[in-house]
Amino acid sequence: MPGSGDQKHRRYYVGVDVGTGSVRAALVDQNGILLAFADQPIQKWEPQFNHHEQSSEDIWAACCVVTKKVVQGIDLSQIRGLGFDATCSLVVLDKQFQPLSVNQEGDSRRNIIMWMDHRAVSQVNRINDTKHGVLQYVGGVMSVEMQAPKLLWLKENLRESCWDKAGHFFDLPDFLTWKATGVVARSLCSLVCKWTYSAEKGWDDSFWKMIGLEDLVADNYRKIGNQVLTPGTSLGNGLTAEAARDLGLPAGLAVATSLIDAHAGGLGVIGADVRGHGLPGEGQPMTSRLAVICGTSSCHMGISKDPIFVPGVWGPYYSAMVPGFWLSEGGQSVTGKLIDHMVQGHAAFPELQAKAAARCQNVYAYLNSHLDLIEKAQPVGFLTVDLHVWPDFHGNRSPLADLTLKGMVSGLQLSQDLDDLAVLYLATVQAIAFGTRLIVEAMETAGHSIHTLFLCGGLSKNPLFVQMHADITGLPVVLSQEVESVLVGAAILGASASGDFASVQEAMASMSKVGKIVFPRLEDKRYYDKKYQVFLKLVEHQREYAAIMKGN
Repeated sequence: MPGSGDQKHRRYYVGVDVGTGSVRAALVDQNGILLAFADQPIQKWEPQFNHHEQSSEDIWAACCVVTKKVVQGIDLSQIRGLGFDATCSLVVLDKQFQPLSVNQEGDSRRNIIMWMDHRAVSQVNRINDTKHGVLQYVGGVMSVEMQAPKLLWLKENLRESCWDKAGHFFDLPDFLTWKATGVVARSLCSLVCKWTYSAEKGWDDSFWKMIGLEDLVADNYRKIGNQVLTPGTSLGNGLTAEAARDLGLPAGLAVATSLIDAHAGGLGVIGADVRGHGLPGEGQPMTSRLAVICGTSSCHMGISKDPIFVPGVWGPYYSAMVPGFWLSEGGQSVTGKLIDHMVQGHAAFPELQAKAAARCQNVYAYLNSHLDLIEKAQPVGFLTVDLHVWPDFHGNRSPLADLTLKGMVSGLQLSQDLDDLAVLYLATVQAIAFGTRLIVEAMETAGHSIHTLFLCGGLSKNPLFVQMHADITGLPVVLSQEVESVLVGAAILGASASGDFASVQEAMASMSKVGKIVFPRLEDKRYYDKKYQVFLKLVEHQREYAAIMKGN
């Protein structure tokens, strides 16, 4: 922990990241070095299939716990800024800013519809049927995970108990900055990426009227945001006295306009200086990089100087991540969760748990080492020559944008031992990497030029996951010096808001650092090219099966 002496002149920033299952905070210095970390689990409810809910009060309480922990023993006068990021979940408050129930049970604690909630499938299908012009900025097809279908679901299903009483609909990152500062301004990131706002044109009245939410227009968008700021902008007068007490930070501390969590991860990695690391195209521009934020889901963030429209990829969004650049955002829904699902549902999982515990390892570290023990004459990746997985168990986000797609496994046997579990795990990891390759190809076809992957998030700590992404895409993978890149991104926002840096880009250049670089094993390319052909056949066949079943 930093103390006295030469530490006296260091400047610190606090980053707070609200993920799907926990809130995390970090204390980060002006060089991007993470000095303290804390996390706290948060509650989730699943009252029925595809309904996922949380509590804004529970999440704020967790923010307070972790923030107090990371600043223990610090001279608070050296803390210069605070940045928040969070999942793009929908927070509903009444006209007095109190939590409002988003469920049939009327439980007002559960006032958040989570990003991964798929209750609004009917609504999103009707929205997509309008073919409205705003849809061209979300790859042509809106996702059920965005906010417009959720708002429409609330109006159609909970009109009296929720919709009519609602005073404020916040994206979760914007709720946190309101809680900290009392300022209701929204982040351009949230509104552009999830709410159909345009950085150049603002809200499109005709869209909201066409889908049946004309009341938002009549209210001048007060409930969803009519004051919009770019990420990293300082909010109001900083931390309120009440929030400062809650968080254990000084009142008046600069608080930055927020980012969605994946976008904070992109901010934390994409600006790193790669010179001297042996990468092709030394000093390559940020526009040749793809940040892949791998957690419960994976997000693929690429930027360009001019707008590039990619079918099935969200955006282009102006200034939604790096100010002044257009963002294209691909994604794979529930990737980390898919790996858990495949491993935990296998008959050999109890044996795996016991053996991993005996070695004081997590199950994935054990599986990675077990794969090396399986007798073989070829590289580990070749164990899946007869086993193929299509990973869209929760529908495809990019680039197919097809919510109806399901998971597929080809090549199962009757045996159910630990070797089988390890190989199924390997095939699942490879399938996720093939999904990334499909997204990269779609982006390049549309006009992006991608030379390097920058991975961060929980799955980037798994060396097998990282190596498979390098081998299967044929691209080098850069890992950050600080593995908690999302928290570094949140801290970069706080650093920008503090005025210590002239811009978000200047803070990125100082605080993003390269750690390890993983290069593709080109001798394996032919094998993965063949598996990729099978990967594409799987979805082709799935669509054929669906057509057969729908036919007469």
